[in-house]
Amino acid sequence: MADGYTIGEVLNQLKEDFEDITISKIRFLESERLVHPDRTRSGYRKFTDDDVDRLRFILTAQRDHYLPLKVIREQLDRLDAGEVPDAQPPPPAFPGVAGEDADETNPHAASGTQQAGALAADDLGEPPSEVEMSVRELADASGLESADVRALREFGVLGDRSDDSSLFDAGDLEAARAARELLQLGLEPRHLRMYRQFVEREVSLFEQLVTPLMRQRNPEARRQATRQLEKLSELTTCLQSALLARALRSQLHDR
Repeated sequence: MADGYTIGEVLNQLKEDFEDITISKIRFLESERLVHPDRTRSGYRKFTDDDVDRLRFILTAQRDHYLPLKVIREQLDRLDAGEVPDAQPPPPAFPGVAGEDADETNPHAASGTQQAGALAADDLGEPPSEVEMSVRELADASGLESADVRALREFGVLGDRSDDSSLFDAGDLEAARAARELLQLGLEPRHLRMYRQFVEREVSLFEQLVTPLMRQRNPEARRQATRQLEKLSELTTCLQSALLARALRSQLHDR
């Protein structure tokens, strides 16, 4: 390995042992400072073999021992210091039970918005990986029913709603898997339309801010626009998460 692995290459290495791993989860673990890939001048992540081993340790601790990220971080700190981490994991956390580490035990919980919304240079600088799937293939890969895939396309959540024959890409697969979990919790495809509408309004707002840079048509201006969009996404996602958490707490306490 001369130059390191891209995030997509790391995903392919881990996929065989961890079927639920996604690029979003790898980025989330990086945001929690559990893994520290290098960055190229263009902002792309480059992972070493040690980074991949570290991710395997984290994912195994979550899957096999139900360890929250707080405990995993402590174990990694011990490993970094040359110590042997504790062998005995704490009791498993039960889904749906709120607690101090509820958001850390399951990165799809309180931090789910951050995973889905926060962008990095990899997202903006590179198109989704070259995967093309039909309705049936996307349904099989995501666990959705074909009817749900079609409905989600109709409501603008997946693919091109103006073209029923268009194929789906890797970004659609990630969205489809998130949609599947939401549907399992009782939502319907039509309910998810509002997220597409939120995105369209947000993109329109961001466009106003970066248009002056994009009009310059030079590489440095485009890189600056990319960094600005990345920062905007990060901050608005953080704000949305905080507002949602506050509203949910208020609802729980009022009942």
